[in-house]
Amino acid sequence: MSIIKYLAENQNFFFFLTIVLGLIAGSFLNVVIYRLPKMMQQSYYEECCDFLGEDKAATKEKQIFSLSFPASHCYKCKNRLLWWHNIPLLSFILLRGKCFFCKNKISWQYPLVELLTGLTSFYVAYKFGFTAQTFALLFLTWGLVALTFIDFNTKLLPDGIVLFLLWLGLFLNLFNLFTGITSAVLGAILGYMSLWIIAQLFKLVRKIDGMGHGDFKLFAVFGAWFGWQMLPFIILLASLLALFVGMFLIFSKKLKFDKPISFGPYIALSGWFFIFYGVDIINEVNKFLIFA
Repeated sequence: MSIIKYLAENQNFFFFLTIVLGLIAGSFLNVVIYRLPKMMQQSYYEECCDFLGEDKAATKEKQIFSLSFPASHCYKCKNRLLWWHNIPLLSFILLRGKCFFCKNKISWQYPLVELLTGLTSFYVAYKFGFTAQTFALLFLTWGLVALTFIDFNTKLLPDGIVLFLLWLGLFLNLFNLFTGITSAVLGAILGYMSLWIIAQLFKLVRKIDGMGHGDFKLFAVFGAWFGWQMLPFIILLASLLALFVGMFLIFSKKLKFDKPISFGPYIALSGWFFIFYGVDIINEVNKFLIFA
């Protein structure tokens, strides 16, 4: 019996394998979340030095930094981690949330990302089963987890992830995996342009930027994957979530009224929600409009 046939016929084992794969992916996403913004900062620094004609070595010691180098280490004491320090979730429990070498506390973000990625991966598999949609949506889900935490931490939505997801969605819909290619292309265009227009109007009135271009691109991702029909519902839910959280932070005095909040995580959460329930919601809205 082939592995594919075995997984298709043994649902529980497929779910278990998906959770394990999600936990491993979450461990890697922790690396991406921490290092990718630093790699972007390093790239910006080098570009500025080139533009200004300054010697990089003279202004700052050049650091080689990538997703694979240097090897995993404690960011406090710099000791290289042992293999068993990198087991998703289990290592955090065994180490009691502290570095093996210097006993510095490990951020709760690490097990949270691993657990979240494992659970969301399971839910995708549970809802879509052993299908091509599941494997595609796992990549989308992992990308959204990374983007959510990067945006919360740095207010950045890296093109390296966002544009990859955008083009992947358009490519998959060449084969009508989630929607037709016409709907996908319109979704990508309308997703980007709608938020761009809103941002330009806001800037015209308030004389300040109210939204980053990464938000436009992330919204376009959902249009490219699921078509333009989903966009009004996604942006409505994202706006309500952002408003609720923003008001809560302001009233609890954890955020000043004039300080911006990251909007990308709310787009990501809303879009991920509509992956599973968007079609049903649209159908119910259509029924209501017909009988109204």
